[in-house]
Amino acid sequence: MQAFLIVQPGGDGSLALHPMKAWLRQHPDHIPPDTPVDTTNSRTIARALIRIGWQPVQTEDEFRLFPPDVPTTSRPEGGVDVEGTAAGDPLAFELEAQLRDFLAHNLHTIRLNGRSLRLYVDQAQREGVEYPTATGPIDILAVDQNGGLVVFELKRAASPDSAIGQLTRYMGWVQASIAQGQPVHGVIVAKLITDRLKYAVQVIPNVSLFEYQIQFDLKPVT
Repeated sequence: MQAFLIVQPGGDGSLALHPMKAWLRQHPDHIPPDTPVDTTNSRTIARALIRIGWQPVQTEDEFRLFPPDVPTTSRPEGGVDVEGTAAGDPLAFELEAQLRDFLAHNLHTIRLNGRSLRLYVDQAQREGVEYPTATGPIDILAVDQNGGLVVFELKRAASPDSAIGQLTRYMGWVQASIAQGQPVHGVIVAKLITDRLKYAVQVIPNVSLFEYQIQFDLKPVT
């Protein structure tokens, strides 16, 4: 599971790392609006901070958040900007949440291995959007027409290598906790799928890769 960390500069130019929720409790003026720290999961808080100008850098193990006035010059080895190589692309979703919500509302248009999909709904009537697990929230948890579970990991821009680690952890939890013998498939959706990720999934069964495209047209009204 990723550690969510606030990065703060020291007087000597060094950077100190603080657990995100603990730091926000000590600095309540930095808590994003309508995002209570004690009842909101870490990934949602991080997304709220990004919306108000914080800069993210992540690896498989860490999700670092830099205040708007602190440059992201000190990043962990292998770290990548969460925005990825497609940042600034006008035909990319601005936030992963936008991609998530769009897919969740249009699952009926998607076919995986020829099977239609719908949102998973558990016995407590929780829908499979940001579905909570012991390893973090699943972006989208779906079920196919044969009862198989489908775990979606979404990247609004490029797909960092950490995506495969996140996806397989979620798939393992679903298989152990709720699949009840049904097959579990994984899907990574991104604006750009990197060659490194393509190589990685060649040795992982039941994982599919998709790149999304946005098309915008204007039609004259007569």
